Amino acid sequence: MCPSKRFVSLFKKRVRCLLTGSGIGSTLLAMDGDDFLPRKAQDTAQLLGKEDLDPLSPFELDERIALLRAEIARCEARKQFAKSQRSSADALFRKP
Repeated sequence: MCPSKRFVSLFKKRVRCLLTGSGIGSTLLAMDGDDFLPRKAQDTAQLLGKEDLDPLSPFELDERIALLRAEIARCEARKQFAKSQRSSADALFRKP
């Protein structure tokens, strides 16, 4: 097990048994160790969807649309490449 996974595993075990409160009525608080790990940054598509388009001129909007279409084409080409790689691998390792 790599050191960082081992640390997270030990950390989770210790955090699960955290007691809150004191004396009568204390509560066992089950926590997930992932709550203390850094969160994943927002996806670029999410950030684009939140941008305000009101200040953009029609020309700027056309440029943005062209860039987004180019990115869509790039993603579709990569998707097609991945599918062909997968089918080649499947054909190679297929049982006779």
